[in-house]
Parts: sequence; C-alpha cells; structure tokens
Amino acid sequence: MATTGLVFNVQRFSIHDGPGVRTTVFMKGCPLRCAWCHNPESQACGEAFVRLGHRCMRCGRCSDDELADPVVSGRGRHDVALCPTGALQAVGDTTTVADLVQAVVRDRVFFDESGGGVTFSGGEPLQQAGFVAEAMRDLRADGVHTALDTCGFARWDDLRAVAAHADLVLYDLKVIDDARHRAATGASNRIILDNLRALSRVHANIWIRVPVIPGVNDDEANVAATCALLRELPGVDRVDLLPFHATGAAKFARVGLDDAMAGTVPPAPGHLEALAAHLRAAGLTTTIGGQS
Repeated sequence: MATTGLVFNVQRFSIHDGPGVRTTVFMKGCPLRCAWCHNPESQACGEAFVRLGHRCMRCGRCSDDELADPVVSGRGRHDVALCPTGALQAVGDTTTVADLVQAVVRDRVFFDESGGGVTFSGGEPLQQAGFVAEAMRDLRADGVHTALDTCGFARWDDLRAVAAHADLVLYDLKVIDDARHRAATGASNRIILDNLRALSRVHANIWIRVPVIPGVNDDEANVAATCALLRELPGVDRVDLLPFHATGAAKFARVGLDDAMAGTVPPAPGHLEALAAHLRAAGLTTTIGGQS
C-alpha cells in the first residue's frame, strides 16, 4: 500500500468533525468543484505554491510576470525557505504514514478525555485511498478512534477499503437531483448515491452531512428527497446540517480562483430549524452545525 501522502493541513482541537476533540488531517486533491468550498487550495491534486500579496515586499527574487499571478509555477521548497517575508508558501506537504501517525498521536490525551480521535478530510481523502487506509489502520491498532469525511465521489473499492478502517464515516450529501448537483459541483451524483447505498449495507456508523447553501440546496424539495433516500438506508445514525459561511472567500483569491458565492448571506436560524424539523419528522436524528 502507499506509504506517502500529500497533506495540506493538520488541524488540532476540531469539534465539528466527529465525536469529541479531534485532530483533522486534510488531504490534497478533490474531484468536485463546489462553489462554496471552504478549502479551495485543496482541489488540485499536486503540490502547489502560492504568493500572499499582502506579505510580498517585491524584493526582486520574482519576475513581474510571476508577481502578476498568485499561483506560482517553476518554484520549489528552496524558494519558500529563501522568501524574506514568508509571502511564498507551499500548499501541500508530502509525508509518510509513520510520520503522520507519530504527529497526530501526540494529541492522544485530548482524544482519551473527550472520546475524540483523528478525522481524515480534504479535499477528498479517497483521492489518496491507499495512504489514508494505511494510516487509519495503524491509528486504530494504536487505539485511536478514526473517522473518514468524504464526498463519496470515488471508486467503490477505494471507499470500501478505507471505510473498513474507519470507526465513523462522515458522508456529504449536497443535492439529490442529478442536474442540480452537476450545476453546483461540476459532477454527477450517481456515483455518490450508489456508493452511499452500498456503504450503508456494510458500515454501521454513518453520519450524513448536508452543507446548507442558500439558493443551491436549501429548499424543501431537496430536503424531502434527502429524507426519502435516507429512510431506506441502514447504518445512517444522524444528519448534520452545516450552514454556509464565507470562511473560504479569502482562500479563493489566494489560489487565483473566483469566489462564486461572494455576497451570499448565511441561512437564517429559523430556516435551518425548519429544514431540521423535516428530517426529524422522518425519524432522523438531526443537528445544526455538526457539533457533538
């Protein structure tokens, strides 16, 4: 199996990525292009370098052409080390399974006291399924609770292999209608829904996560379709409604992308409660915000 992976962030003290206090490992690469993505720097699969304009002092090491684009080509880690203000930054670090496991188990005291553990997110962790499966296997062998946070757009064999080492699967459902899903994410949801149905037959602990995006999927028709689907599935323990927020806005500019959700107002608390009421009426345990 793979022994190295490309990680773009390790976030400690997470409380929205599964039970208890968790360390979330964000893997690089994603097959979807959601307009509301909170981590657009994670989308490209390879290592990338970006320039933070507010830090750049135009010291002369970069050409005018390079300075015109926030995404930098033809540079390497040695250039990052030489940048006098830290304006040039790498997005993604290659690490071994052993080094990653050693780094995250330092937080074991917080896992043990809170019932937490390690969550693999992204990007899409199934883009690096071999690495994630191996890391999860080693963490579980060391007594650490593991969670997989996935959009479900992957080969079934990869999802099954990784989920076999996950104590919990956090499964994103964005839009049930295929045409609307294509418009919102750039891809069909056929694979996503088929994988969820298959996963529910072999995994007993699945939390559904629905990002509530105004004008995209916050209508009653989509919630009704979600209820109809989830009522059929064993293994689904709960649904988390995750309200849209604009934390990813500045990141789009950082990696040279347009923010299609600029100006979008987060959903009102009353509207979120109304959507949650539909899910609860269908017998689904539902939270707003995803906090345990």
